[in-house]
Amino acid sequence: MKAMTFKEELASKTKEVEKIIEQFYPEERGEHKLVMEAMNYSLRVGGKRLRPLIMLETYKVCGGNGNLIQPFMAAMEMIHTYSLVHDDLPAMDGDEYRRGMQSTWKKYGEGMGVLAGDALLNYAYETSMQSLIMVSDTYNKTSSESDPEYYVKALEKVHIAYQNIYMAQSVLMHKAGISGMIGGQVVDVLHDGKPMTAAQLDFVFQLKTCALIEASFMIGAILAGADPILIDSFETIGRNVGMAFQIQDDILDVIGDAKELGKPIGSDEKNEKTTYVKLYGLENAKAKVEEYSNAAISELEELKNSGSVFGTLFLEQLIESLIKRTK
Repeated sequence: MKAMTFKEELASKTKEVEKIIEQFYPEERGEHKLVMEAMNYSLRVGGKRLRPLIMLETYKVCGGNGNLIQPFMAAMEMIHTYSLVHDDLPAMDGDEYRRGMQSTWKKYGEGMGVLAGDALLNYAYETSMQSLIMVSDTYNKTSSESDPEYYVKALEKVHIAYQNIYMAQSVLMHKAGISGMIGGQVVDVLHDGKPMTAAQLDFVFQLKTCALIEASFMIGAILAGADPILIDSFETIGRNVGMAFQIQDDILDVIGDAKELGKPIGSDEKNEKTTYVKLYGLENAKAKVEEYSNAAISELEELKNSGSVFGTLFLEQLIESLIKRTK
């Protein structure tokens, strides 16, 4: 059988992720079903599914198996999607299109756009806690075992799984909140139409963009049972990947193709935003993308060489692809 290319493998894995998160979409019913429709529309607009993909691959390279990770994958995509829904609002960036389709607020109205974003954030936390139900089901199956020793060992595993789930939930909330993504968005809004220093821009990027990518790596490691040192290493990898990703986003807003991106280019200039391209120039910004990407790959290779993780080839290729992405 012919081995898949990275592009083919990425398409296959993205499709797998798509199927997983679709299982957790809210059911559109009741008098208030319009908000669920708007939530699902926002999620179905698509995207790279980068964050849940990173989460799943990190889970695997750290030795994780089973479905425990799946509710967190869906929750992460919901949080990321809600941030985009709110970013597009007239009070923020005012973008009318997202990935070639009408922005949520443009299709459903500004008020429903706000509510759909709010609902996605809240539903994300509900969804992530479905991992507890999965563990409870495991406990119910093992509780009928007659062997006391088997029962005690199973109960210990359930206890550890609960601890890991609560730790993962804590990371998810922290990285999405005022010390993470929202905090970065606050500083971004405060400088709307005003110049930022390099330090301020890095602060915005590290919170607004890097935080959720860091969380994706960390949660994958946590739910696989990784130790604190390994989790910290993945947080560093996530920060470098996030910086590379966001700087490349700045670059594509200048030289990208609107049809391929699925949104208008030049919005940063229109909104008078400080970007890496504006501060450092196009070529230096490109060099920064490569620098951060290489730092992330080097850290991952060190973990592989130390025996802390295994089977990292796809994850390395995924990080490398960020410096070449055109959308």
